[in-house]
Amino acid sequence: MTIGLPSEVEVITLFVDDIASAKAFYAKVFASETVWEDAVSSVLRFGGLLINLLDASRAPPLVEPLRVAQSSAGARALLTIRVVDVDQVCSALREIGVDLLNGPIDRPWGRRTAAFADPSGHVWEIAQLIERK
Repeated sequence: MTIGLPSEVEVITLFVDDIASAKAFYAKVFASETVWEDAVSSVLRFGGLLINLLDASRAPPLVEPLRVAQSSAGARALLTIRVVDVDQVCSALREIGVDLLNGPIDRPWGRRTAAFADPSGHVWEIAQLIERK
C-alpha cells in the first residue's frame, strides 16, 4: 500500500561545514539563482528544484533524533546533472580550480560521467548520454 505522496522533490538541503566557503563554491561552479540567503543558509534554484545550503550547526533540529554526520564520514549521496558534453564541462571545471574525484568515464549503463565534491564533501556527478558498446 502506498500513501500517495507526490513524487516531485521540491528542496534538497545540504548540511555544509562552512557557509561562506559553500556559497563561494556554488557561486563559482553553478549558474543558479539565489532565491534567499542569510548568515546560515543560501537557497539556490536548480531548474524546478531548490538546493538549500545550510550551516551544519543549524541542522540538528531538522533531523532529530538522528544526529548530523560529520562530512569526514564519507560520501552519502550523489547528485547528478545531465550535460551535453562531459569532457567540455570537466575542462571548464578544471579551469576554475575544481578538482575531479573521477572521470570522465564511460559507464556500462550508457552514460559518460565525472564527479566532483563541494567543500563539505557533497558529491556532484555530471553525466552525458552515450551509446552502449
